[in-house]
Amino acid sequence: MDAFAALADPVRRALLRRLSEGPARVADLAADHPISRPAVSRHLKVLVDAGLVVGEDRGRERHYVLVPEGLADVGALLKDLVPAPARFDNSVLDALDLEVRRTARDHRSAAPVTVAGESA
Repeated sequence: MDAFAALADPVRRALLRRLSEGPARVADLAADHPISRPAVSRHLKVLVDAGLVVGEDRGRERHYVLVPEGLADVGALLKDLVPAPARFDNSVLDALDLEVRRTARDHRSAAPVTVAGESA
């Protein structure tokens, strides 16, 4: 199964969100959902088969850990779908530079303002 099919289920997405916070046991993951431990285990198997999660034995317990690299294809698709932020073209920046220079020149060449009682 690929990552896209694994992500189609809202329970599996929730499991991934939880595992993004750190490793967890099936019992801990099942406590967050209104489904049985065996159902959570089946969802975890799908995530393992998709390469999104890996199970690690720690003593008598099995802890599941998120594999961020497994989301690379999803990330690549999202990057392609979301347009990059607009960047300024050099001609726009050149026009801005020219306008700033004109404004500065105009201010320098404007007649000096005199205060009453002072000479310029």
